[in-house]
Amino acid sequence: MELRQLRYFVAVAEEANFTRAAERLFLAQPGLSAQIRQLERELGQPLLDRSSRSVTLTPVGAAVLPLARAALESVQRITHTVDEFTGLLRGHVRVGLISGAAGEEVDIAGVLADFHRDHPQIGISLTESTSDAMHAAVRRGDLDIALLSIAEDPDPALGTELVYDSEIVAAVPRESDEFGERITLPQLCTHPLICLLPGSGLRSLLENACAAAGLTPNVAFEAAAPPLLIQLAAHGLGVAVIPPIPEADAAALGVRTLAIDPPMRGRLMLAWSNERPMAPAAKVLLGQLRIALSRWKTGSAGPVTARA
Repeated sequence: MELRQLRYFVAVAEEANFTRAAERLFLAQPGLSAQIRQLERELGQPLLDRSSRSVTLTPVGAAVLPLARAALESVQRITHTVDEFTGLLRGHVRVGLISGAAGEEVDIAGVLADFHRDHPQIGISLTESTSDAMHAAVRRGDLDIALLSIAEDPDPALGTELVYDSEIVAAVPRESDEFGERITLPQLCTHPLICLLPGSGLRSLLENACAAAGLTPNVAFEAAAPPLLIQLAAHGLGVAVIPPIPEADAAALGVRTLAIDPPMRGRLMLAWSNERPMAPAAKVLLGQLRIALSRWKTGSAGPVTARA
């Protein structure tokens, strides 16, 4: 029995699908299936029921799963303990960012490049996705650190550090005389809306506020990052729901912003798992990201592209 086989088994059990597990592990599906079958032969019992489209655990598999997770976590703790004792940095750090978070004022690429220069033996991977997807990835252990937007109270399973906190605004064409300086949530829902993709923190914030008020938002256009939302609003295709931007920047982009009543607050956070130990290399990179993002602390200004 090998540790990698246990890791493969846990991935298939969590994904309930060999294809998704293989993609998560960056493996070819036939190789993954062969390793699981070898593990089952060594144990003398089937761990997975493959008789339906969704892979399920057999009774033996259900009993083995928590033990496999515990074994993997124990090995990880041993490695981290030895690394911290010797001061050695090695391994691989996996970072996630919300779409559009790599703005000019906060040079995420520069932070990663500095880290790589100082620790060339450390591998780094970067994933750009929605907040919901990265939240799940951090909890699963597929990401070490994520910069994401959170619509509700932080998950206690995650360690978090607030980077930015601001009221969300609406953007309309600069020359439009249809709107005043404020717009209520019911009024907002009478217009075609331009918003971030489902799974983003800002989109969840809007949907939660509308659900609480018994409203249904009419989302006509979706984009992965705020700049395109602003462009669509400037052309009069709807009302964009965006993080705040300076008045001069809004005018230059062809829009003006309206306060939303009742207000909705968007929060950008660094997140990591509270349920598993963080590798020394990830701790070092987390510290460097904290320094780079310190200008985004509550009340500070930052680029619109980085607050999705």
